[in-house]
Amino acid sequence: MKITGTPAKPVSSLPGSSLPQRIGQTPLIRLEMPVRDLAGITLLGKAEWANPSGSVKDRAASAIVRDARARDLLTPGKILLDASTGNSGLSFAMLGAALGFPVLLTMPANISSERKCILHAYGAQVEWTDPALGPDGAIFRAREIAGNDPNRYYYADQYSNDANWLEHFRTTGPEIWQQSAGQVTHFVAGIGTSGTFTGVTRFLKGCNPALQAISFLPDAPLHGIVGLKYQGSTLVPAIYNPHLADRTVKVETEAAYDMARRLAREEGLMVGISAAAAVSVALDIAREEAAAGRSAVIVTVLPDGAGNDLSNRFWKQS
Repeated sequence: MKITGTPAKPVSSLPGSSLPQRIGQTPLIRLEMPVRDLAGITLLGKAEWANPSGSVKDRAASAIVRDARARDLLTPGKILLDASTGNSGLSFAMLGAALGFPVLLTMPANISSERKCILHAYGAQVEWTDPALGPDGAIFRAREIAGNDPNRYYYADQYSNDANWLEHFRTTGPEIWQQSAGQVTHFVAGIGTSGTFTGVTRFLKGCNPALQAISFLPDAPLHGIVGLKYQGSTLVPAIYNPHLADRTVKVETEAAYDMARRLAREEGLMVGISAAAAVSVALDIAREEAAAGRSAVIVTVLPDGAGNDLSNRFWKQS
């Protein structure tokens, strides 16, 4: 195959901390249990919990901060403001603590107790929004705050910020291509801000136009897959391009919960809910390929580990 993408590069440094150099270059691990009975199928997961704050969002958050500083948008004394449902908020809070800028987040009040404790530890300010309004409620409130005092805040706006997907094009995609030795045939990722899917797909399609890119969404407005957006009744991220996906499928919350428990009990791997949803979807694709007698190397992104959601009641179910 001809490689037309850009080779992987280390994350550029930010003044005042060595932390950004530790973002990225996460392992690509083989998942044995889900596909053990499927001949010719390899399933690989990008272990993004190896990033400093424990999730894939460190990549986009560091890129957004780097870009904002380079363009004099996040200047001394300004507060970084953004809306988040969880991991992005932790990433911005971590970077603010490490690099010395204040952070204000708008977040649904029903995020996990673990995430609330971590945000407090990092020293971030949080304005809690009505959980019934979901991610959009947090977004609307962040826009309101930024609009009322634009000189005080840098509004990161991760859902519309091109630095989000570009960082995955520059780092995550090349890492997957190199770590899979260019053998990846299918890429699977969920849609939240859509930065991961957009950036990685654009890079991998440049390396191999025949690669199949599969995105997935929750199957209902009221779902339990943290970090993903149900797009039938919510704001669509400005950076999202629906034409990039060869297929878009829906996943049930219970399927994600079941896969999380299975990975823990059968493979000794504790992953977050969105990661479990990704494996569930990847397994469906694997079964289709095996049934058709085709070999496949399926790669998905595991956005985080289980540590930020262990208080969720589904872990106690048998």
